[in-house]
Amino acid sequence: MIAMFRAVLYSQWKWSRLIVVLGTVAAFAIPLLSLQGAARADRGALQAQELLRAVQSWGTLYPLLATALGLLMAIAAWAADHRGRHIHALTLPIERWRYVLLRFGAGFVLLAAPIAAVLIGSSLAVLTATLPPGLQAYPIALAVRFAFAVFVAYALFFAVSAGTARTAGIILGVIAAVILVHVVASIANIDLNLFGAAQTVLLLGPGPLAVFTGRWMLVDV
Repeated sequence: MIAMFRAVLYSQWKWSRLIVVLGTVAAFAIPLLSLQGAARADRGALQAQELLRAVQSWGTLYPLLATALGLLMAIAAWAADHRGRHIHALTLPIERWRYVLLRFGAGFVLLAAPIAAVLIGSSLAVLTATLPPGLQAYPIALAVRFAFAVFVAYALFFAVSAGTARTAGIILGVIAAVILVHVVASIANIDLNLFGAAQTVLLLGPGPLAVFTGRWMLVDV
């Protein structure tokens, strides 16, 4: 089973290495950019309110990145099987559910790279920044939340991608569009009611998608 997992992991790395590399670079850069003003010696320490506005503005990119990574990695995990009409999977000497778990596990192992990049980038940003009195940095909490968001997005899109390519494409597109619209509306402070009660259950705590909403703050009071 370990040898087969390695084979699945290697194949998914070949299919999704560009996604992983670009996602890792973005995950590392976002926290550094969010505190770049506080790290500049020629400007001195930023005022607390100004810094919080900058961090909150950059923070909107974390749920978008988590959603994009989950979506693209889920599509990459099943793309080859869809092209081959799942013939290869049916010829393997393991149960279908084990094969699905191998695919899912391999994808999440690869997603560990951008998750680690958020933690490293956040920690480095905090170490090089001068924070105003009264503000605290939360690099670990931010990385844990990002990891959970990536896992939720990947699990959701992975389950949908396991269906036919046409069905998966339609459902994935609708879900991604809904999440994107909700995040943008949240950023713009627009009261948008897309699903009524369903939106409340899914997107507000303790709903499964609540992790994507709210403020993503590397630095806060």
